[in-house]
Amino acid sequence: MRDSETFGVEKGFGQKVVDWLNEQSQENDLKFEARLYGYDLDTDNFGSFEMFSWIGNVQSARKLIIKASKRFKVKVIEGGYKTKEKIFHMKKSDYGMVRKGDKVIGHIEFESSRFGKENWKIKAEERR
Repeated sequence: MRDSETFGVEKGFGQKVVDWLNEQSQENDLKFEARLYGYDLDTDNFGSFEMFSWIGNVQSARKLIIKASKRFKVKVIEGGYKTKEKIFHMKKSDYGMVRKGDKVIGHIEFESSRFGKENWKIKAEERR
């Protein structure tokens, strides 16, 4: 079981997509549960996203988020990617892809404080 807080869906579609993700996971008997956590993230290149967290299988999460993007015709952030280098930073970082359906339209680098409960912020973003 893994989890991630760097997944997001285009603003205005958050509750609808999260409900659909949970419904699909129950119908297909997948180990996956998603929850909105009331945090919006604004990007310069891609618009605003409602961030959500999930617990469960990584492959299921990635497949479901792509299906949701196609079904609702919205942009999504598929996070949870790490670098291969083992470098210690003062802040924790995470990487994500911005998708619209099957297409990757950009990349985002997130960062957050290692200590305390702080929301993710965008460090860098690029269009593809």
